[in-house]
Amino acid sequence: MFGRASFACRFGIDRADGTRGFICGEIVTLRRIFFALTFLVPAAAVAASDSRVERMLKQLDPVARFEQVCDLEAMKHISKDRAYRPERSIVGALETPKVADTTMSGSGGAFKSKGQWYQFSFTCQTSPDHMQVQSFSYQIGGPIPAEKWEPNGLW
Repeated sequence: MFGRASFACRFGIDRADGTRGFICGEIVTLRRIFFALTFLVPAAAVAASDSRVERMLKQLDPVARFEQVCDLEAMKHISKDRAYRPERSIVGALETPKVADTTMSGSGGAFKSKGQWYQFSFTCQTSPDHMQVQSFSYQIGGPIPAEKWEPNGLW
């Protein structure tokens, strides 16, 4: 995703013939959403009711939106614990979460705080369109050893 295709996307070229296609636009959109959600929106200020975040979430397919809304909610809740300052949260970092209708749950979530990754378990229930979290519960586990970061996409 970060190779020559993304370079060409930045300059509006998707294909060898110079035309613009859906894939590049999707990569650029997803990159902007990821950047905004990860770096520009402080954890304490993250809320699906924010119109900018809501617009970005609506651009995602329902499955990706479901996971992103739960990621954001995890950061929101974990940031209330003064021992942690979450910079990033991934509900499916260590294992794929279970999904049943509007409920996602798992024990393989991870969040980064003060340069260290930590495991967490969670249950996240959303509205049918996955735009709003109805309930969220979590339990923080131990630190994730540094040798497990790269294999699990934790940076």
